[in-house]
Amino acid sequence: MLIKLQRRIQNIGDITIFFDEISKKSGSLREMTKAEQITFLQELKLEYRQILLEYFTAEKYLKGKIDKFINSVFYANIPVPQIIEMHMELIDEFSQQLRLEGRSEEMLLDYRLVLIDILAHLCELYRREIRR
Repeated sequence: MLIKLQRRIQNIGDITIFFDEISKKSGSLREMTKAEQITFLQELKLEYRQILLEYFTAEKYLKGKIDKFINSVFYANIPVPQIIEMHMELIDEFSQQLRLEGRSEEMLLDYRLVLIDILAHLCELYRREIRR
């Protein structure tokens, strides 16, 4: 029991250090050059795409990927409408692929849960930040 607690404390410390590094590295989107913004947003979109693809699987590192994505969005000060736009673009891409394969797009409605989950995590992060 004590060993598990020590591991959890160590993991929390590692995560805190990791997210501090993300915040220092990414900075605000406004502070980035146009090229840095484009690169950052493309990387963020790839991360979100991976989250979408793995959300309904038993991927054991998914929570960490979501946390990393949320912290990147938070510290880069990306507006929520831009996250929603990113989600819609990816869902459109998935929809086109499903149509090409002759499959139903109905299953994509479930992916609204991913967006809701991401926004809920982001709201929680904002709530905690306001308390400080």
